[in-house]
Amino acid sequence: MKPIQFFLSTTLFFLGVHVQSQTEPMSLMECVQMAVEKNISVKQSELLLNDAEINKDDATGNFFPSFNAQANHTWNIGLNQDITRGLLENRTTQYTSFGASFNVDLYNGLRNLNQLHRANLSILAGEYQLEDMKDDVRLMVANAYLQILFNVEILKVQKSQLEITKKDSERTQNMIDAGTMVKYDLLEIEASIATQEQSVIQAENNLRLSKINLAQMLLITDYENFDVVTIDVEAPFGQILFQKPKDIFEMALTHRKDIKLSMTNIAIAEKDVELAKGTLQPSLSAFYGYNTRVSYADRITGDGNFTDVPIGFVSSTKESVLRSVEGNKAIGPIPFREQFDINSGHNIGVRLNIPIFNGNAARNNVERSKVNLLRSQNQLEQEKLNLENTINQSYNNAEGAYKLFKAAQKTELARKKAYENAVNRFEGGVMNIFEFNQIKQRFETAASDLVRSKFDYIFKLKVLEFYFGITISL
Repeated sequence: MKPIQFFLSTTLFFLGVHVQSQTEPMSLMECVQMAVEKNISVKQSELLLNDAEINKDDATGNFFPSFNAQANHTWNIGLNQDITRGLLENRTTQYTSFGASFNVDLYNGLRNLNQLHRANLSILAGEYQLEDMKDDVRLMVANAYLQILFNVEILKVQKSQLEITKKDSERTQNMIDAGTMVKYDLLEIEASIATQEQSVIQAENNLRLSKINLAQMLLITDYENFDVVTIDVEAPFGQILFQKPKDIFEMALTHRKDIKLSMTNIAIAEKDVELAKGTLQPSLSAFYGYNTRVSYADRITGDGNFTDVPIGFVSSTKESVLRSVEGNKAIGPIPFREQFDINSGHNIGVRLNIPIFNGNAARNNVERSKVNLLRSQNQLEQEKLNLENTINQSYNNAEGAYKLFKAAQKTELARKKAYENAVNRFEGGVMNIFEFNQIKQRFETAASDLVRSKFDYIFKLKVLEFYFGITISL
């Protein structure tokens, strides 16, 4: 489980360019959907899932027999024997050969079956990884969206404070004209107006940057036309805070994709152990082969002319012993189709392979798979610990943020009343400009702190609801 800081970070691995003219403000759900569709990390996870599906096809194919065919055509160029005269001479001969083979596994330690099971588990792991990546993207987009709404409200507060300061300036000018105040007091107000104008400019810049940040997440480069739907976000008391952190943790274990991914990785590691053990067992396979060849060389045959050739003599009479020998002649090769039948051959059988000793490679693979299984089991326990710690931290953060928000509400209300009272006292001439500005600045700070604490509470509440399995919405 990634730490909570991962979700609060604004650094994303979004690459690419998407040029789009954005004219209509986008809602949170539209932003989330676009980010999930265009995020490069999500696309990479989809490709990994495609690889897992291809691997399943490979595992399924292992159950089918293998069939292969081959053909060769050979030229022998150089010193060869002339079959008609028996002499060695430079010449070229040609041969064509054909063959086919058929193999099928009868038993191989159940490796094919275990490989198929492992492939199915890999697809499941890929789906969990993809959904976990999408969840991360959804939470980061929600954070960026809330940052925009926060900057919108801060800008409203700054503009409102600027208007209040301008009214104070008009009030002071009227009092100067009436002779109840001096011009120095007006200079203090004008300095406050300048400070407020700077705050408005800074708030506008922050709002613009937050919109650019979200646009980059969505791979939108037309920043000027990009905008979001601004809504008044309330900060209700989250019902999730009535739950105990332990209950939230137990619920998270049932639906968190990263936990399910770790559990699936354990199942994959167990299949790897079975696969490694399968190599220690004998394997039995059956095979069949067919081959034939065709020669294009001339062949020798009788020419029908016989000649008496002496092969010896009778010792008593010295009479020659003759043998009738038929003459030879060279004719063309046997027809192509006939040679296929004449020169064809078949082989069929079974093959038993018994592993006896192979440098302990097979046994070491078994031990290595067992180590990897233990590593996966430890990883799951670590993921659970991280998740529980993160949920406890998120619960404390949300609870603390809620209390801080309620305190900020009281502070803002008190500062507002103090400011209104100060206005009356200032107009009555019983408070100087310095004391008035002090009270006014504390009111401005309280108003900004209230907005900040509200959005901090909302986001931390949404994070806690996210772990409980509640869909992010505003």
